[in-house]
Amino acid sequence: MAHLLGGENITMSYGTRTILNGVSLGIDQGDRIGVVGRNGDGKSTLMRLLAQRSTPDDGRITSRRDVSVGFLDQSDVLDSTLDVGTAIVGDAADHEWASNPKIRDVMGGLVSDVDWHAAVGDLSGGQRRRVALAKLLIADDDVLMLDEPTNHLDVEGVAWLARHLKQRWRANDGGMLVVTHDRWFLDEVCSRTWEVHDGLVEAFDGGYAAYVLARAERDRAAAVAENKRQQLVKKELAWLRRGPPARTSKPKFRIDAANAIIADEPEPRDTPSLRAMATSRLGKDVLDLENVSLDYNGSEGGTVTNTAGTVRNELFSNITLRLAPGERVGLVGVNGAGKTTLLRLLNGEVEPTSGRRKRGKTVRTAVLSQDVHELDEVAHKRVIEVVEQEKRVITVGNKELTASQLVEQLGFTNQRQWTKVSELSGGERRRLQLLRLLVGEPNVLMLDEPTNDLDTDTLAAVEDVLDSWPGTLVVVSHDRYLLERVTDHQLALLGDGKVQALPGGVEQYLQLREGGTSNAQAGPGGQESPTAPMAPTSAPGGSGQDAGASEGDKRAARKDIARIERQLTKLTEAGTKLHAQMAEVSQQEPLDLSRLEELNARLRELEAEQGRLEDEWLTAAEVLS
Repeated sequence: MAHLLGGENITMSYGTRTILNGVSLGIDQGDRIGVVGRNGDGKSTLMRLLAQRSTPDDGRITSRRDVSVGFLDQSDVLDSTLDVGTAIVGDAADHEWASNPKIRDVMGGLVSDVDWHAAVGDLSGGQRRRVALAKLLIADDDVLMLDEPTNHLDVEGVAWLARHLKQRWRANDGGMLVVTHDRWFLDEVCSRTWEVHDGLVEAFDGGYAAYVLARAERDRAAAVAENKRQQLVKKELAWLRRGPPARTSKPKFRIDAANAIIADEPEPRDTPSLRAMATSRLGKDVLDLENVSLDYNGSEGGTVTNTAGTVRNELFSNITLRLAPGERVGLVGVNGAGKTTLLRLLNGEVEPTSGRRKRGKTVRTAVLSQDVHELDEVAHKRVIEVVEQEKRVITVGNKELTASQLVEQLGFTNQRQWTKVSELSGGERRRLQLLRLLVGEPNVLMLDEPTNDLDTDTLAAVEDVLDSWPGTLVVVSHDRYLLERVTDHQLALLGDGKVQALPGGVEQYLQLREGGTSNAQAGPGGQESPTAPMAPTSAPGGSGQDAGASEGDKRAARKDIARIERQLTKLTEAGTKLHAQMAEVSQQEPLDLSRLEELNARLRELEAEQGRLEDEWLTAAEVLS
């Protein structure tokens, strides 16, 4: 494959910190590269250097003479005085760009709902981001460099962008470098992964999943080497202490060898981990919305446009939603569909226009907002002081930890604990606020876009926290990887005032959006039941049933549903046991990879069986609909 661009012995420093140290790498034709690493380790710096937006302290950037590079910066670079049309296509006449199917596809996928004549300065942050992305994608660049392209995009927008990038070039044409925390997106579009850490860039074949497996193997090998090193250290130190008391010196080469081994011990990387915190007792009743409607004018002002393109004044119309103790729910929907408002409605910050909100007596809620504005009031304080203000001693499992120990477990080093909140990065602020909420011991946790500003390592740590958190969880996110990992089922806000269950997960939501239909199963009183599985018009793997199914068919369907639900319950219990076994094996030293692979294979078989049973359930449910 032909070389497009690259760097030789790149070194870049900021102050006393070296971000990149003698890095050499390149992008060839056909490369689809995802860049991962901790916040502040130099992902964006590397991309800006390769795009020749910055100059390295040492080394050089090389590129083929005729290569053109399209670059999407994290920051907003659009001219606020331009209208949307001019910002995207410049002075080109409508017929010039409209005759190009590639440009029409980009317009339809990103800015179909944006006023073509609106000033860029009047757009929301998400709309400005989509306009900038559309401007970039209509060009015919040889290399695309995208810095956090999924920021401000909803699930549907992320899926469209992934599909576009996969179809943009032929297999061995073009090149792409993307920095993003969206792990599903990385897996979907990338064939290689670069990890930036400690001044180095390590390359891995495959997307995010392959990278995680390769890194696990690398860490396992490093653990074996470290174990050998420690044993050798013990032998060396024991030898240095042995011998007659009168002997005051040892052979110099043995002392030098021991010192070299000790000095070679690497600095520990942050391993954020947090176990389940004690939560306040949660009774039978949690949060219920019964036949609730919310007038948009009455709650926030203005109007909203539904999926059919007509203006309406109701954000929610006669919805019923019941949260059970320990329930884990994910919310998806286009920007403006009302996801954040639904959280505020559940939390009591917004009053419904009609209907009833019921809140359990023992419920204690905590909400992680999108902009973490709650930290503004403590911006002058230091990280450790903010946590100690909530609690000085926290019970984690059967242990009592000080605030300092707990903060360190979530990635704040001893030095970083004394940093003022006003000086923290966006990802650090989000971590701190999540920790602050958890030590308050809520039993209902609501997270609004919790993945914003977090790197992939920190996301894995946050997911670990949420996996073991025992309370009721409601998550709003466009990160489908996180949604499917930490929630048991998902609900969709389709912009028609209703809330619909998604037994098929995020993939079903995308299919509904593409089809423009909402196949909801009616609950008591005619409203949809968001906690019950939905029956699509045609069940997967089945031919569908006539609307007028006989009573005998319906009886048989009820029996099938009862049988399938019993089997699914057993499979769920078996899956929980397998996950526990895998967690136990993963904590053993040395790591037994063969045992882990065996358990993982059994888990995949179980999940395949669950999928088959769910398809049968949907087929039977259609008979009753």
